[in-house]
Amino acid sequence: MTTPPTPVSGLSDPDYAAFAWRRFRRILGWMAIIAAIFIVAAILVLQHVYGPMGWVAILAVIGGAGGSIMLTAVLMGLIFLSSGTGHDEAVKDID
Repeated sequence: MTTPPTPVSGLSDPDYAAFAWRRFRRILGWMAIIAAIFIVAAILVLQHVYGPMGWVAILAVIGGAGGSIMLTAVLMGLIFLSSGTGHDEAVKDID
């Protein structure tokens, strides 16, 4: 006796997976714009408070602030992607 095939859902469905990944990339794009605005504002404030900054300090702000914002955006986006596509619920169906 064979079991009926399970319906394709979540990221297993190619059309829905394309939609979900497109939404994920759009969110990351907006977060990159927000990170860029924050980085420019942070550099301007730091230059106002401490005077002219060297390239190393500017790169440190870009890497530190921008990297932190983008890493947080990627990880939170993946959590929402996993939850929104049903992958979190599919764990209990692993037989």
